Amino acid sequence: MEFAILNGSIINRSEAKVDIEDRGYQFGDGVYEVIRVYNGKLFTENEHLARFGKSSESIDISLPYSVTELANLLEELVLKNDLQMGIVYMQMTRGAAPRNHAYPAKGITPTLVAYTKEFPRPVDSLQTGVKTILLDDIRWLRCDIKSLNLLGNLLAKQKAAEQACYEAIQHRSETVTEGSSSNIFIVKNGVVITHPSDPFILKGITKDVIIQQCLASTIQVEERPFSIEELQQADEVFLSSTTSEVMPIVEIDRNRVKNGTPGPITRKLQALFEKEIEKQCGALPDKVIV
Repeated sequence: MEFAILNGSIINRSEAKVDIEDRGYQFGDGVYEVIRVYNGKLFTENEHLARFGKSSESIDISLPYSVTELANLLEELVLKNDLQMGIVYMQMTRGAAPRNHAYPAKGITPTLVAYTKEFPRPVDSLQTGVKTILLDDIRWLRCDIKSLNLLGNLLAKQKAAEQACYEAIQHRSETVTEGSSSNIFIVKNGVVITHPSDPFILKGITKDVIIQQCLASTIQVEERPFSIEELQQADEVFLSSTTSEVMPIVEIDRNRVKNGTPGPITRKLQALFEKEIEKQCGALPDKVIV
């Protein structure tokens, strides 16, 4: 039997249902998080839950649970589903109410759901690197909110998939923002550069871990806007996300990044990231850097 969370209770997943007038279903009126699980332990759990709370607050939804209550629920869910390597997906909507664009009257209870999914580390791609395409960023102006409104992201991801690419790198005019489901980094002359955490991008949890690793080591890092030209002339390019970790990019629009192989700084950051995983969650059975 597989279990899910519905409104604070852990129940049989097949019994977890929501109302057809739930505002998440009708308007995308809600927020979500994806948390990585290694060895049965949630990685950077506190950071994800803090962002979940911030996203909720940004769209005027009050969390009906404390961070501690949410953490306990998620940890129990992972344990009951015996998940060792995978993800927890959680989302909260404003709740169910008669359809109306304006917020419903007070007293509507938000709907919280969560479930687990097995998801192995993408070790082969982490070792060889991935291909990407460049696309205009057509999304709204509050990408810092991890909302359920992902149509722009989905369209970009689909275009990448149609060209047998792993990700779409998005840009507003000449400024690179982020991937359809990832943050983007470039390396030039030994300096790691990534877009600052502002409303144009999602403040990635993995992105923050990478920046912390750079600051704690000898790697120079800058959070600043960078151009398409800088991307195309970079010595190394990589992306980051909860499920992709530190993923080398070896091709953009069918043009190789340098010699078409993961670069030395990307490799160093992969090693540092794996050490952080092991620090929080224990030894990894399938390491990229050995």
